[in-house]
Amino acid sequence: MNRRFQTKIIDGLLLFSSVLILFLLAGMLYALFSRSIPAFLHFGIFDFITSSSWNPREGLEEYGAWSFICTTFIVSILTIIICLPFIISLALFNGGLYRNTLLSRFVSYIIKLSMGIPSIIYGIWGVYTIRPLLSSLNMGNQGYGILAASIVLACMIIPFSATLVTYYIAKVPQAMRETAICMGATRLKVAWKICLPLSRRGIIASLLLALSKVMGEAIIVSFLIGNTFNIPDSLNGTGSTISSIVFNQFGGSHGLQMNSLIALLLILFLFTGIINFIAQKISDRDII
Repeated sequence: MNRRFQTKIIDGLLLFSSVLILFLLAGMLYALFSRSIPAFLHFGIFDFITSSSWNPREGLEEYGAWSFICTTFIVSILTIIICLPFIISLALFNGGLYRNTLLSRFVSYIIKLSMGIPSIIYGIWGVYTIRPLLSSLNMGNQGYGILAASIVLACMIIPFSATLVTYYIAKVPQAMRETAICMGATRLKVAWKICLPLSRRGIIASLLLALSKVMGEAIIVSFLIGNTFNIPDSLNGTGSTISSIVFNQFGGSHGLQMNSLIALLLILFLFTGIINFIAQKISDRDII
């Protein structure tokens, strides 16, 4: 087998893999859309999206996505707000202040290990640790609610986001850091005044990816959010996100209920796709 033939085989495999990914994505979108049509035809697309009703009782079935859409964004944004200070602090520590030190390498190793912890472990930990703590503070319905879910989601997402933000902060040229230090700037000022501003696009892109990841999390949210069908009116309020309602009800669903749940998944698919697209466009630009 000559080298030219080997190259053609490798090129063919690479092309096949690329086309296969496109077909998988198209097939996924088609499956969601085709199975959502009955719900959209029955309720109307606009009415389905803007309605907050959710009644799975046979003969009285009525389904709407609005409360789940709102709760999904509330929980996701609250999660990002909670974890943002920790993400920035860890990223500045590993990518700025203590870059390439033994302590930084150790912390980075622990963060990467934390990224591999299954979400169900975070969920169980939240049920037996965060929920009782919030309950003892008279927050939420026995500790359940969007605050409990957001705190545990923040714990899960911090390692993922901190790793991404550290990568962008580390891309700031070393020459710029050394120049600032030679001009009298402290390491803290270099990190705060140079590294953060120059890597702001990467930070925004990383947070958008984290937002997308949080929106799709089902297990942690199902354990802690309370699983009601209303829009939360406070941090102690309960509700359901798109992922959690699908996770809880899809197994026993059929007919119009199943079509409505798949329609919710289609909406989530479109939301996360748009967010990921924006994040990709932002991250494609140079940090300087």
